[in-house]
Amino acid sequence: MLLDNRNAVIDFVENAYFGSVMHANIPAVLKCFHDDVEVLIRHGDSPVRRFSLHPGKDEANLAEFYTHLCGNFEAWFGHFEHFIDLEDSRSACYFTVRLTPKATDDIELIGVQELHNCNFFRYEDGLIRHMIIYYSNTTAGAGENTPTGYPQQL
Repeated sequence: MLLDNRNAVIDFVENAYFGSVMHANIPAVLKCFHDDVEVLIRHGDSPVRRFSLHPGKDEANLAEFYTHLCGNFEAWFGHFEHFIDLEDSRSACYFTVRLTPKATDDIELIGVQELHNCNFFRYEDGLIRHMIIYYSNTTAGAGENTPTGYPQQL
């Protein structure tokens, strides 16, 4: 896919990537990433979490992240605000995420989470080559640091 204009980038981000996550279509989500992708998740002062399709030292498997997310939550993404740099093949997107727990043991106790995220994308060959996910969980209780529930085993 050519990401050579603003509309193409917005369509890719909102429909190919986030739309596939919302529909729990993990193979389609993974097709959005370059084979050598690096994904970082930052949340407040928590340690950075690193993911790739072929995890090395201190990295987790990106496919397992989406399997966990889609298996435990109904995800909704909206209220997108895009910042696009076509010349350098980069974009940033500020948006709202609503995660509704599916009926699973401990996850259901978390309740619906509303996150305010900003993702930073670098593209190569029409795919995501590098992505930083930064999120704020405004529905967590005062003083709590509640991540989205993905197990941290690193």
